[in-house]
Parts: sequence; C-alpha cells; structure tokens
Amino acid sequence: MKYFNIREEELKNSVASDFFEGFDCDKIVGFIDFAVKVKRKSSNLSSLEDLTGFNDEYLLWAEAKAAPTDIVAMLTQLVLTIGKARTFDKMMPPPFLGCFDCEKIAFVPYSEIQHIFYQNDFNWKITPSNTETKEFQQVYEQISKILNNDTPWETYIFDFERDAQDLKRFIRENFIVGKSDVSKIKIDKNNFIIIYNKWLQTVKPTIVVDWDAAKRNGIIDGDFYLADLLSQENKTLKEKLFILLKSNYYEANRRIDESGMFASSQVYFSDKQKAHTLFWNKYERPPREEYWDYIVERRDLLVPQDVRERKGSFFTPQIWVELSQRYLADVLGEDWQDEYYVWDCAAGTGNLLAGLTNKYNIWASTLDKQDVDVMHDRIENGANLLHDHVFQFDFLNDDFSKLPQGLQNIINDPEKRKKLVVYINPPYAEAGTGLGRGFKTKVALEHATHDYNKKIGNASNELFAQFFARIKDKIPYSVLAEFSTLKILQAPNFSKFREFFCAEFLKGFVVPAKTFDNVKGEFPIGFMIWNLSEKKLFEKEELAVFDSKGKAIGTKTFHAYSEENAYINDWLRKFHDKKDYPIGILHNNKNDFQHNGQVRITTDDIKDHTTPITVNNLIAMCIYFSVRKVILATWLNDRDQFLYPVKKWEKDLEFQNDCLAYALFNNNIQSKYGVNHWIPFSEQEVNARDKFESHVLLSFLNGKVVPNGYATLFEQLEKKEYVKREFSPAATAVFDAGRELWKYYHGIAGQARNDRGLYNVNASLYDIREHFQERNDKGKMNNTSTDAQYTKLIGTLRDKLSILAKKIEPKVYEYEFLKA
Repeated sequence: MKYFNIREEELKNSVASDFFEGFDCDKIVGFIDFAVKVKRKSSNLSSLEDLTGFNDEYLLWAEAKAAPTDIVAMLTQLVLTIGKARTFDKMMPPPFLGCFDCEKIAFVPYSEIQHIFYQNDFNWKITPSNTETKEFQQVYEQISKILNNDTPWETYIFDFERDAQDLKRFIRENFIVGKSDVSKIKIDKNNFIIIYNKWLQTVKPTIVVDWDAAKRNGIIDGDFYLADLLSQENKTLKEKLFILLKSNYYEANRRIDESGMFASSQVYFSDKQKAHTLFWNKYERPPREEYWDYIVERRDLLVPQDVRERKGSFFTPQIWVELSQRYLADVLGEDWQDEYYVWDCAAGTGNLLAGLTNKYNIWASTLDKQDVDVMHDRIENGANLLHDHVFQFDFLNDDFSKLPQGLQNIINDPEKRKKLVVYINPPYAEAGTGLGRGFKTKVALEHATHDYNKKIGNASNELFAQFFARIKDKIPYSVLAEFSTLKILQAPNFSKFREFFCAEFLKGFVVPAKTFDNVKGEFPIGFMIWNLSEKKLFEKEELAVFDSKGKAIGTKTFHAYSEENAYINDWLRKFHDKKDYPIGILHNNKNDFQHNGQVRITTDDIKDHTTPITVNNLIAMCIYFSVRKVILATWLNDRDQFLYPVKKWEKDLEFQNDCLAYALFNNNIQSKYGVNHWIPFSEQEVNARDKFESHVLLSFLNGKVVPNGYATLFEQLEKKEYVKREFSPAATAVFDAGRELWKYYHGIAGQARNDRGLYNVNASLYDIREHFQERNDKGKMNNTSTDAQYTKLIGTLRDKLSILAKKIEPKVYEYEFLKA
C-alpha cells in the first residue's frame, strides 16, 4: 500500500506532489477535499474575477479519505458537498470529478454526473458525510447506475502502486493545459448549460425581442444562445439553426416570401453589442465539433418550463426507448419494423425513434420548426431517418390533408392503416402542473380537439388525452404505442375517456416517473401498446414493473376506477357525528395514496377535509386511519384508490381492535390544543405524578363509556354489558411498548419538573416525542434524540407498530378497501 498509515492532509499533499506536479493543487474550493487547476501567470484580472474563481480552469474536484473506502460512497459525498454549496453556480466545473484513498484513485467525467445536480425536489441541506440519509442513498444509487452502465469504467480506476505509470499517462493525456495563462474558457457538453444560465443574465436583456410574442411563435431564448455558441468570429456555423448570428445582429424568420425572394427578420442589440462582446470574450467558440450534435439535440434543456409542459419537450430516457422497442417486437413480431409503418406525431428532436432500422417506414412530425431543423441536421450527420419523412405538423389542430402524401396513403388505406404504429411520448400539460385553472381551460379549449370534450369528459384537460382521442378518431384500426401517466388506466375522471377510447390492451410496463427529464413526483409512467382495431373497455391489466436502473422487479395489476364507484370517503360519511363531543379530529383528503400524507389524527381542526372523532365513531375513524396508513405510499401505488369496503369488517372485532391500537400509537394529538383524551393507560400503569384530566379512552377500552350522549361521555358506568376490548398479541405488544415509553417519560420528565417546569402529566405520544426530540432553531421537531433510552423505547414501539401494520395489511385487501 503506497500511502499506508498517514493522515488525510498528508495523503492529499503526497498525491499532489507525486502525480499532479505542474498543476495548482493548493487552492481550497469550499468544502471540497482536493482540487486541481491550471497554473496561470499573473494577469490583469480584476479582484472580483479572482475572488469568484470564474476564470480559474479547474480540471478535477475530488473527495479524499485516508483509509480504504468504497469509490461510490466517496463520489456520493463529493456530489452532495458540491450540490449543497452549489459550487457549479459559482465557478466553472472541471472535466472530471474524482476520489482517492490510500490505495487508489478514480475519475468520472463531470458530464456523466451533472444531471444529478438538477433533479427536482431534492434536499441538498443534509450533511454530505451522513451515509444514513435517504438523500445519500439516492445519490449513491444514481452514481452506481452511472458507473455500472459505463463500459470502459475500469480504465479510470488506478492503483497508486500498480498503475502509477498509467495514472501519470492518463493525467498527461486528459488534463490538457494548453497555454499556462488561460484566458478563454472552453465550452463542452459539461458546461454549456451553466454558460447558458450566465448568458441569460448578461446577454439576453440586451437583445431587442418581445420574448412573449417570440415564445408564442415557437422561438425561445435558447435559439439565440445556440446561434452565439455555435459561431466563429460572430457568425453562426450551422445554417440549419432557427436563429443565426450575423456579426452584429441576428437573422430570424428566414423564409421565401410571396414573390419567391429570400426574406428574413433582423434582430439587433440595445447596447451596440457591448454586453455580448464582453461575455463571449471569456469563452472559446465554437465548442469542439464533436459536441455540436449533442448540444443541438439537447435544445430541450434550454426550453422554458411552461413551454416544455405544453409541447412535451422532454427526452424519453434511452433505457426506456430500448425497452419499449423490445416490447413492440414481442407484440408485433421480430420483423415488425419491416412489416409495420411508424409515425411519431410528437417527435421533438426524434430521440424516441433512435434504434429503429427501417427509415423508409418511419415518419416523424413535431409542432416546432426548430425541432424539424434539428432532425434534418441529424439526418445529414447520419441519423437513420428520411429527410422528407420529417415534417412540421400541429397534430391537435392541423388537417390531415397537410400530411405528406405517402403518410396520407397509409392512413387512408384501411389495410395499410392496420399496419401503422403511432409511437409517441406526448406532451402532458394539465392544471396540476401549477399552471392554474385558467390554463386547464385553455388546454381543453385552445385546440381543434375541443370537439372531443363532451366525449372524453374531464380527460380533455390533459394534452396527452387529446392526442389519444384524435388518434382513436382519425386513425382507427391502427396500433398505438405510447408513454403516459396511468390516468388512462386508473383515474376516476378518465372513465368517460375509457368509454370513448375502448381499445384492446396488448402489453405494457411501468417505470418511476422521476427517471424522465424534469418530471416531478413519485408516480409511475407507463408504456402501453393498444390495438385500436378491437373494442374492449379497460377494467384491469397486469403490467411489468421496472426500477430506475431498468431491472425487472415484478408485476402489478392496475384497475380502472370510475366516478360512479363508491370510495372510502363515501364510506366515512356514514360515520359523521356532529352531535357528540369531539375527542379528536380526523384529517382526510382524496381517496388515493398520493394524498395519504395529509391523513392524520390531531386535536386542532383546520375546517378543511376534517371529520370530528367521537366515542360513537372512534372505531370507524381508527379503521379509516389505519387502512390509509399501514401500507406505505410508493411511486408504484401512488394512484391506487381506496374504496368503500364490503361489510365483512363489521364482524371482525380483532381487525377493529388492531386498527384501534395502531391509531392510538400513531397520531398527532397535542395537549396544548385541548384536553388529551387519547391516553390509553391508567395513572398507576405509567407511574404518573398526578391525575389525568381525561379517562375517556381508558374507559372506552374497558367497555365503560356510554356510546352516545354528551352528558354521559365522561361517566364510568358499572353496567356489565359493556365488555372490555380484547387485543391480539401483535396489538398487545404495541400497548406494552407504549406503556414503557409513557413510564419512562413520567419518570424522567417528572423528576425534572421542579427545575424546568417541563413535565406535562397529560402528555400525548406527540408531546412525549417533542419532549425528547426537541425542536431546531426553525421550530421543526428534530428527527432524533440525544436520550439513548428514549431512542431505544421509541424504536421498539415503531418496530411493534410495523409488525401490527403487516398483520392489518391483508385485511385491507380482504375487505376490499383496496383492489388486489
């Protein structure tokens, strides 16, 4: 072992001197352990430029560990460190990220990692070195996937002793310095997005354009950026771009006018191009030609979010493209590409068609002229498509007479149409994307497809449903192979759509939605193949399930739900009790898993989706709560609906009591909002130091509470017909674990009451957690406690609750709260 038994700082110094001689390894970049940058001579850079590090050209950022450590774990900590500080926003990222310990060093191209920094709904505030957080595990899995999918990965890992010469050669050949006083920053696929974000702030404001009007005509600021980026001496080199830079102005809207003459519009700068010149003086343009196609194809990354949602400018991940084509071969036969025609009518830049072999049978259309230009340019550079089979077409509005004649011939011939596969990942705009009710109405009415609104009902609020409705109507008897959310299968408000669509499901799979570009949320996206020649109302089907790495993990049956179905909230209404005294509040919301996080039992009433809990409906409320909570919400069951159960539950006292026990030790009751009626023990059982204000729950458990009437709610009766509730061993174990926790609280907190006044004899489970876990400076309860005994006791309680939840789970399906 080359660097045995030395400290981390000594290790970093040794690696720098042994392998990175000639580079500057002295500068500390935030909390990154090790950074390598180009040594440059003194210059006339401003102090501000020096402080920001904007003109420093780093070649490597790396994590270092003195002891032998897992490569993926080290890279994960590095990524979390960079992401937490957003170092990539403050200086140009290097070509490589890396990590090393006393034995080895590893490198990974930054371009392979950078998408991790732009994922949605990710908490970057966690401690990077804490390997127990879900964020660490998530990034660890993402990096593992990258390394496992990268075939030549082993060539980037070097043993310090065995591979010393190879390592030096790798650094020499890949850490290209160029001039020692680097004045221009190179642009490549690693950093063109970062530079675009800086360009937005510096150059875009000086371009004299009505951006709202431009966006309505399909022109985005990214088109001007591409014109700048792919230029030399301020002249765009790729003529096929939608916008061209012509020295001191942009050329746009290039066309042949009515007189047959070439015409275009000129767009100038408001500051005589000063900001443009100063900005691009820092960069070396154009990038190397090998990056051009990649940058142009990823124009989607430069599209504003609202436009992306309306027009579907999202890449289908290549892993799902390949899998979908395997499914098509399974359904249509090995020779399907020769026997069938393919039309992607929402093609974007055509990545869904990658891998198809028979270009004479492939057609691609898209709404944006820019995307057509990109595909034509890709064809000239080897893409397996025909120039005349790629065309601009507004599928939701244009008449089919505008289609190329060859495609019209296929659609108009009933026999050929049966051999047409409409292969599509359509846009998904809808009100739920945050664009509001006004946009929802606009989606439903702004297209020619609004004629379908009465036929497909509320589904008309979603663009993908409009696509499918027009395909069904205008291209009947074809095959539809599509990516979409599972609303088409499951959503209650899609029942009218399913009646209209009424096609035979052939085969499909589901994957996590977050594997798609900029898709938020934990829910499934499916690929489904439909035979439009057969009429069959969808009721339920089994689809294969794949994880984010493309590994098959089983199957799942998906059921169709209707607005006519009876749901769990309909069942809940049977038990509304507005007469008796409320002892708690049940917060309920919509009937599916995605709203389970809003289901809780509290003392405070927010007057929205709430039901008062009384002694009369306590069992039903606890069943509702437990049924919603014992099965964890995942991306796969996210849209599953909870239903009105069959009556068999009414005679299952053990099930009722199991649910009661689960809810008693899994609620958010807080005594500060009123009397705590949810103490399931007597004072003697938990060694309380004073009398409880309420014994309602204990009396209920012992069968001594009158089941109706406010006047007698708090009375304990001696009538023997009230039978004490009997609990299963699993539920009893929960009570036992809870009792020990309560006893510990009354012992520890009771002893401290005279010193700090923190003892609350009426403490609820939530109050006890708050006491031991305390709150942070933002007022949020901490996730852990410094009290080891409390941590052990609460852990035991949670373990017993998990066992009880597993016991209740089969009953959820048996009594048809959920469909199996």
